[in-house]
Amino acid sequence: MERRSFFLATLFAFLAVTSLSHAQNPAPTPPMGWNSWDAYGLTINEADFKANAAVLAGVKQFGWQYAVIDEGWYMENPFGANLAEKKYLLDANGILIPVVSRFPSAAGGAGFKPLADWVHAQGLKFGIHILRGIPKQAVEKNLPIAGTSFHATDAADISSPCGWDEGNWGVADNEAGQAYYDSMLKLYAGWGLDYIKVDCISDHPYRPTEIRQIAEAIRKTGRPIVLSLSPGPTQLEHAAEVAKYAEMWRITNDHWDGWTFPRKPGDDEFPFGLSGEFDRIAQWNPYVKEGNWPDADMLPWGWLGPHPGWGEARQSRLTHDEQQTEFTLWAIARAPLILGANLTKLDEFTRSLITNKDVLEVNQKAWASHPVTNLPKGFENVRVWEASEKAFADPPEFVALFNLNDKPITLRFAWKEICQMCASDGARDLYNGKQSKASEQVEIELPAHGSAMYRSLNKFTGHAR
Repeated sequence: MERRSFFLATLFAFLAVTSLSHAQNPAPTPPMGWNSWDAYGLTINEADFKANAAVLAGVKQFGWQYAVIDEGWYMENPFGANLAEKKYLLDANGILIPVVSRFPSAAGGAGFKPLADWVHAQGLKFGIHILRGIPKQAVEKNLPIAGTSFHATDAADISSPCGWDEGNWGVADNEAGQAYYDSMLKLYAGWGLDYIKVDCISDHPYRPTEIRQIAEAIRKTGRPIVLSLSPGPTQLEHAAEVAKYAEMWRITNDHWDGWTFPRKPGDDEFPFGLSGEFDRIAQWNPYVKEGNWPDADMLPWGWLGPHPGWGEARQSRLTHDEQQTEFTLWAIARAPLILGANLTKLDEFTRSLITNKDVLEVNQKAWASHPVTNLPKGFENVRVWEASEKAFADPPEFVALFNLNDKPITLRFAWKEICQMCASDGARDLYNGKQSKASEQVEIELPAHGSAMYRSLNKFTGHAR
């Protein structure tokens, strides 16, 4: 009776704290959704966005909720070779707005509000991508900043353009700069924005003043909006600062569909392959907590086309085993799950991953996730992670195994060597449902770059907790 009372008291306290924190925090669990970049690059339009969002709505019961339009929605000609040819569209106050020829519902100055309303009607949340800064066109014309006596030249920091995008100047750390971001976020929040990905801000260059300004502008709107910072690699020494202002921040440069990518000495880490994510995610593991989710980037699965943000249109070059490995690592490490596939061409294997309720629940409900060290003999070039679920007084445990070798391996071990909870109860495979008893010497075959994920069994019933 005392144990039951303690359990109930613990559970109710947890639920009370969770309810409070959820009300105050736009991202109490790792965000899950879809972003247009990996499949459409700069070219996404309203029809394609709606088609993908409709598929996402069909799996929303599994937790998928954010539909995000990435870069380029303000360009009349996304195929243009330079800024003049791309033709950015701004309002009278120098704020980027959607091009009506690509997003017809924006006609009449409606902006993205009709589209956001449609997304919300599907039971989803709406997001967009911007580059930090103020458009160079606004500065050239010295446009007024809405609701103030300031103008664009007062807000611009022309010493800090984005090194890899020619569209914007930086925003100065002054009253005019804050006023510009305030006016931008006020407009976008009025559209019904739930998520904003801000690029060229968390690394090369790192712009802490603009991170703070944007976060403050979001706060002033009174609307819960997830702030996602890009690109990476965000440096570990900035962890506390970015966590103060943002819900997500990229920990790698752009991650694409390869195990490794060839690099010469002195090259940066673009593109970033799956093999490198194990060490990077482990480095950031101490900073994972409710409302703060180090971001290992989007999941480049399935069909990446018609105009992916990098390379030619293609089926993902990750093997099925590698895609499962990526899903498993992101899930147990509690990384944001943002799909990059063209969902209108969703293949059955990708669908099997994104509808795996057991694995998704690890990502959304687990806690105390961490890599396991001191592994037994035979685990050379094998990684192990474990996590537990805090809604239980006697929490079940999850364990994931990853083969980083280029060839298949067979692992032979007792559960107690890698998973203490499994040592008492045994475990169930979250992909094929097979169970193994605690007393058994376990033998697991993992393909090259493959993985497996298990949940401990209840020692009293034999069922997964």
